[in-house]
Amino acid sequence: MTSICLIQEQIERGLGNLPFHQEPKGLYDPVRYMIAMGGKRIRPMLCLMSYHLFKEEIDNGVLMPALGMELFHAFTLVHDDIMDEADIRRGEATLHKKWNTNRAILSGDVMCIDAYTLISKCAPDVLPAVLSLFSHTAAQVCEGQQLDMDYELRDSITHEEYYRMIALKTAVLIACAAKIGALCGGAHETDANHLYDFGFSLGMGFQIRDDYLDAFGDFSTFGKIIGGDILNNKKTWLLVDVLEKISGDDRGALHRLLRLHDSPQEKVKGVIDLYKKICVPQAAEAEIQRFHKESIQALKQVGVDETVKEKMYQYTTSLLNRKK
Repeated sequence: MTSICLIQEQIERGLGNLPFHQEPKGLYDPVRYMIAMGGKRIRPMLCLMSYHLFKEEIDNGVLMPALGMELFHAFTLVHDDIMDEADIRRGEATLHKKWNTNRAILSGDVMCIDAYTLISKCAPDVLPAVLSLFSHTAAQVCEGQQLDMDYELRDSITHEEYYRMIALKTAVLIACAAKIGALCGGAHETDANHLYDFGFSLGMGFQIRDDYLDAFGDFSTFGKIIGGDILNNKKTWLLVDVLEKISGDDRGALHRLLRLHDSPQEKVKGVIDLYKKICVPQAAEAEIQRFHKESIQALKQVGVDETVKEKMYQYTTSLLNRKK
């Protein structure tokens, strides 16, 4: 299998070569800015790595769809940042802060359109299946974002509701990328479905890790303000878990902190202290590792030699144990 570094280089080179129009600059400069901001490129990575389980040489029939997955993901981040009123993304100003909300919305829209254009460049024999899967997934991502916003209006949600939200908002797009790569590589439907399941479990664990790092990460490596989710009362795995377990005076203290709006440092520190007291970080870590095991089990079901999957195993472990 081609090395992870080589695949990363192909993705960055491919993104850098995308022929975005020069004019109007007001539309395309924010697109170029968002792509240049970088990121983990998980979706194109999984697309190409899944493809490599079945074929060696990368051509535009898989590279363009892989880049399309990243462009669609970037589109969702632009709109999420607007809805969340976020100032920072990957250590840089978000699009609506650097320019304005209207330009960010329109630039996000063109990213979504260009994503479809790129994904449609897959081989004609898999085009119907790829477009059907991607279109269904794109709608699911919107459903997940709506649930996220709905949950912000509620005092609490269950773990089941949380899992439904992140399944739609995060996991299905990662799963879709893995399956599209397999389809482009000529995989049998059974193997393609196993890779979907692999990506789905990976995405679930990935989102819980993201929630964890919002509270316990390092800004210099995480690239986002620590405690941002706490300040916005977002229903992360950690908040859902602590609300389920906390009692007595600690419950009263937590609800007071959640209503606190004029002292952000006190709020973040107070909530994190309660997380630690109730052992939420340890519980989150255990849940991440549960999804890690599920993803590995799904990958083991794919009918190719285990040695071919070795890079995928390594990549999965690095994602779910990451510090940023």
